[in-house]
Amino acid sequence: MELTAKDFQSAEEVRWCPGCGDYSILKQFTEVLASTGSDPDRTVVVSGIGCSSRLPYYVDSYGIHSLHGRAPAVATGIKLANPDLDVWIITGDGDALSIGGNHLIHALRRNLNVPILLFNNEIYGLTKGQFSPTSKEGQVTKSTPRGSVDHPLNPLTLALGAGATWVARSMDRNPAHLRDQLAKSQAHQGSALLEIYQNCNVFHDGAFEVWTDKSTQALHSVFLEAGKPIAWGGTEPTYALAWNGGRPEIRELGSEFGLADAWVHDPSDRLKAFALAALEGPLRPFGVLYAAERPVFAASHQAGTRPLHDVLHSGRTWTVE
Repeated sequence: MELTAKDFQSAEEVRWCPGCGDYSILKQFTEVLASTGSDPDRTVVVSGIGCSSRLPYYVDSYGIHSLHGRAPAVATGIKLANPDLDVWIITGDGDALSIGGNHLIHALRRNLNVPILLFNNEIYGLTKGQFSPTSKEGQVTKSTPRGSVDHPLNPLTLALGAGATWVARSMDRNPAHLRDQLAKSQAHQGSALLEIYQNCNVFHDGAFEVWTDKSTQALHSVFLEAGKPIAWGGTEPTYALAWNGGRPEIRELGSEFGLADAWVHDPSDRLKAFALAALEGPLRPFGVLYAAERPVFAASHQAGTRPLHDVLHSGRTWTVE
């Protein structure tokens, strides 16, 4: 029987603040589960602690609301025990990058075959507005009334440095793009990290507005497509990136520099993916920055496995009378 998004929606009352970007992410998530033919009885949604981590309650599948930052560890155990399960990790910028930082890094470097959805709102929303690891320098919050002195973490450069084999970015306010990225993260064999710009309209409203609002998006958001020039600016692009001396350079399109001269996006190029991920200022890339293949953690540990009893009774063992 063909399932719809409603078949993946649990009977639990959805309890996020009105207007929260999480509602959009939940909707696109259930749409993708249905459209990709996921089986609710073989789907496991694992989360840590935070606003984002309430999502497993609202999906009619197996779900584990685990400890703060420990979703990657729990998901690793589930995937190793049963590699055939469709396991997802739901986390936020605080949950994944603060207390869960080491767990995230090692899940990525091991190439755990699990998509990781990192909802980034640059704030601690559940605990009412403290600064998070992705909060900008100078950001005024409940815990930094004079402005944050910390330098923010970049989730995408962190993922690339940790060895993730699929790295992408999307946003809550572009449903079609988000659905596409969710489906691609699910299809990837290996560690997939999808950063999702998610608006917290109560404690950090408008944090990503320059990239998500229709009035400014065309000039500041570049949507990546493999094999296509990296260009933006509207229906007819007005700007493009050039690869100049090992670094990206913004160029205005015209008679002296055309699309044929622009940097063509190749998601297999890790060096250039780093350069895209590290872009700061008004221009941000969305879509798949990097995609590669290597043996996944679960599959590489299945060959030659033995029953636990045999492992415990092999090698140098002795019996105590």
